[in-house]
Amino acid sequence: MTAEGFLEGRRLQMARGVLLQCIMGGYPPARFYGSDDGDLALNADPKQIHRLPWSKQPRALAICDADELSGESSRLSTRGQLKAVIARYAARGLAPVVATEMEFFVFAPNTDPTQPFQPPVGLDGRREEGHSAFSVSSNNGLRPFFNEVYECMAALGLPRDTFMHEMGVSQFEINLLHGDPLLLADQTFLFKHLLKEVALKHHLTVVCMAKPLAHTPGSSMHIHQSIVEAGTDRNVFSDDAGQPTAIFRHFIGGQQAGMADFTALFAPNVNSYQRLCHPYASPNNACWSYDNRAAGLRIPASSPEARRVENRLPGADANPYLAIAASLAAGMYGIENELEPTPAIQGQFEVPDSLSLPCTLHAALERLTRSQLAKELFGKEFIEGYIASKTMELSSFLDEITPWERRVLAAQA
Repeated sequence: MTAEGFLEGRRLQMARGVLLQCIMGGYPPARFYGSDDGDLALNADPKQIHRLPWSKQPRALAICDADELSGESSRLSTRGQLKAVIARYAARGLAPVVATEMEFFVFAPNTDPTQPFQPPVGLDGRREEGHSAFSVSSNNGLRPFFNEVYECMAALGLPRDTFMHEMGVSQFEINLLHGDPLLLADQTFLFKHLLKEVALKHHLTVVCMAKPLAHTPGSSMHIHQSIVEAGTDRNVFSDDAGQPTAIFRHFIGGQQAGMADFTALFAPNVNSYQRLCHPYASPNNACWSYDNRAAGLRIPASSPEARRVENRLPGADANPYLAIAASLAAGMYGIENELEPTPAIQGQFEVPDSLSLPCTLHAALERLTRSQLAKELFGKEFIEGYIASKTMELSSFLDEITPWERRVLAAQA
C-alpha cells in the first residue's frame, strides 16, 4: 500500500482463503474458508508499524489483525487465536508472560537444493567446522552481518537478552526478553523477517528450518511461560513461601494433556520431525522435569519469582502466534479443569506410551484430526482448515522421490 493510502486510513482487504494458503502457494478446497472466498479487512496494530532499517528505499511494515468485514476477528487468523487465548486469562484476572528462544543457521547461498547447506566463508577465509559452540569469538567471521542485525533490532525496538553460538555448524540463538505473549509473538515474527532480509544484503542465507543439516542439532523455538496476577508482577506459580502452587501443577497438567494433540501446531512441517526423531536435546515427549533438557516440559532453575514452564517442543519453523497460543491454551485448560501432572522425572528415563508424541507429520495430523480438545479450544473451522492446508503440503512432499531413495533403493533386486 502507498504511504498516502495508509495515512488516509484506506481499508486494505484480502481474500479469506489466503490465511490457509499452503507453503507451496496453493489452497485447500474453498469449503474450508467459505465457498464465496470473500474478503477480510487487514487492520494495522498501531503499536506494530515499523520503518524497515535495512531498506534503502523508504519502506514500512505494519503487522495487521485479519478481521471479518463485520468487525470480529477471523477464526482463521493465528494472531486472532492468540488474542482470544490471552482474553481467557484476563477473564480470570490473570496475565500470561512468555519469552521465546530462537535458534537459526547462517549459511552460504544455496542455489542447488539437491546439495547440502554449507557454512559461509568468514572474514578469515575459512568455513566453520562446528567447534565454536558458546565461543566468545565464534561469530567473528560474520561480524558485519551480526552488527547490522543488532542495529536493525534496535531500530525496530526488539530488545535482546542473550545472543550466542549454538551447538550446530554456524548455528546461533537469541533469547528475547519476556513479556506480553502478543508482543513476543510479534517480536519473534519481526526478528525472523529481519534475519532473512539482512542476510540477503550480506550474501548469506538464514535458515529457520527445524533440521537443515544431518547429524547436527536442529533449531528450536522454546517457549518460557509464567502467569502473573493482572496489573501486578506477582507470579501465581509461587506462593508467599516461595513454593509451587496448585495453579503451577494444573498448568503443567494442561500442557501434558495437550502436547500430543497439538504436536502438528508446534511442529508444522515434514522436516520438523527430523529434529524431533533425532533428539539432540530436542525432546519428543510430554514428560516434565526440574532442569532436565530431555523432558518436553522443563522447569528451569530459578528464583520463586521467576518460576516458569519451558515448552521445548516447538521448532524454529513454528508459527510463533500459533505455537504460543497452543501452549497457553493447553495450560489454561489444565487450570480450568484442575488437571494434575504426572510425577516429575529426573536423570535418564524411558518415555511411557501415554506421554509419547507423534513422530511424523502424518501421525501428528491424524492425532489433530481426532482431537476434540483442539476443536474446543481453537474452533472446528480453524482446525479443519489447518489440517487441510498441511495435508496438501504433506502430499506435495510425498509426490517427490528423494536422492536417498534413488541412491539406496535403485540397486535393490
